[in-house]
Amino acid sequence: MKTLPLSGVLAALCTVFAMTPMNTQAEVKETAVEYTSSGATCEGWHVYDDAKTGKLPAVLIVHQWTGPSDYEKMRARMLAELGYNVFVADIYGKGIRPQPPEAGKEAGKYKNDRKLYRERLTSAFNVLAQNEHTDASKVAVIGYCFGGTGALELARNGAEVKAVVSFHGSLGSPTPEDARNIKGQVLVCHGEDDPFVPGAEVEAFHSEMKVAGVKYKFVAYPGAVHSFTQKKAGDDVSKGSAYNADADAKSWEAMKELFASTLK
Repeated sequence: MKTLPLSGVLAALCTVFAMTPMNTQAEVKETAVEYTSSGATCEGWHVYDDAKTGKLPAVLIVHQWTGPSDYEKMRARMLAELGYNVFVADIYGKGIRPQPPEAGKEAGKYKNDRKLYRERLTSAFNVLAQNEHTDASKVAVIGYCFGGTGALELARNGAEVKAVVSFHGSLGSPTPEDARNIKGQVLVCHGEDDPFVPGAEVEAFHSEMKVAGVKYKFVAYPGAVHSFTQKKAGDDVSKGSAYNADADAKSWEAMKELFASTLK
């Protein structure tokens, strides 16, 4: 077997290295962020990919009824890996992470006081909009259950958001005329068999959007009930809340399509 001289070996190695992509492994950074809102100390969660440079399109995530949790952090990582600068809002305040049935009482406090809810939402939105990694002209808001309501409320309050996504959230508003303040496109991902969002509420939402001239899309997933994106909800649809893998996957893709047309 013919042996290459040392110079030949080095030349061959250089060629291999030149043809091999550099290993620039992206790293998702995650940081707790304290901020204040209406006299309360809140603790949100900032997530972004530090391999991305320049200003990034950004997404605010509004949590479900138990407060910011591993679930929202998981979604934040998924969005960061897609190239977004992400902030998980804390509506309740630092350390307030109720579990059922107390979670219902805490969520109800904000649903019954939309002014306070909007103040907490706006504070979180401002943290994200003012972040050094955020392109403030390309911000979206999404939310799950309680947070789906919150995403819509932030938009109704006139926030500068390009896209709004509610996953199995309540749709009702005590001030439907505020829909005229919505500046971005709205996507509602709804479980067709969700017992917690009655048909009358759905119809009122359609009317609200149409009267205000909002560009929106409403998708009802057959067989899906409340909490269809959350595996911890289990699979017993008779309880009214259950995971639905098909609706989960399709709603995420619908969100990505909306973001592709509004944020990129």
